[in-house]
Amino acid sequence: MDKRIFLNTQLTDHQAALFYLGQEGFLFKYQDTYLLIDPYLSAYVDENCARDVKWVRRYPSPIAPEELDFIDYILCTHAHYDHADPYSLSALAKANPNAKFIAPLPIKETILSYGIKPEQFIGALADQPLIFDDCTIVPVPSAHEELRMDEHGNYMDMGYRMNFGDISIYHAGDCCLYDGLSERLMDVDILMVPVNGRSYYKRYVQDIIGNMTSEEAVILAQETNASLLIPMHYDLYDVNRINPAHFVDCLFSMNPSQRFHMFVPGELYIYQK
Repeated sequence: MDKRIFLNTQLTDHQAALFYLGQEGFLFKYQDTYLLIDPYLSAYVDENCARDVKWVRRYPSPIAPEELDFIDYILCTHAHYDHADPYSLSALAKANPNAKFIAPLPIKETILSYGIKPEQFIGALADQPLIFDDCTIVPVPSAHEELRMDEHGNYMDMGYRMNFGDISIYHAGDCCLYDGLSERLMDVDILMVPVNGRSYYKRYVQDIIGNMTSEEAVILAQETNASLLIPMHYDLYDVNRINPAHFVDCLFSMNPSQRFHMFVPGELYIYQK
């Protein structure tokens, strides 16, 4: 990736640019604001988590974190290393000394241990909007596979509903369906959800926590009147992915009129309201 392509992309007030970084990592641009979410730009999991499960990236990161030196906000959905990557976050903090790092409040100390300054950190609490110049971010609890809270009742796993002007984007992080989720997401423009599913024998017993299935993602898009459905978390690791053809088959069987987009790593996509 040549970052100049992204920096030089000109947008109207009714457009947002999305750039796919792999796994659930995305870079967003709206007007002059750059927001990064779940940036997994290294091989940290491969190098540090190979115990009973062999983790091998299927493709490299399309860009090094050191090159992303223009970021305003960096969001993490939860503490798993492919979403809050110590290598990537440390490098991003050095490259962006004025950036704000947003993550669930219960994982604050974990995020700070990666080299983020306390004044850069903003703790995300469920349903409490974070208002900035060009965007509003509303943290939404995620169930991975269950809703988890700390001793203070604060959720440990979050998705984020981001409003850029009149464009609303929901990034679920890792999430399964739960009662009340669709009500929080009504009429979202872009619905970004994991579709790799869950399995007790193949994953859960090996401490690989699951997500919603393709069928559930399609139903959630229907329930929320989402304009565009973007599947995530299906392509990076063989031990925790699905054939994306299954997602497409589900969509065409269940709701063929639903707009969707499947990214390849390093792809730029412009959404217009």
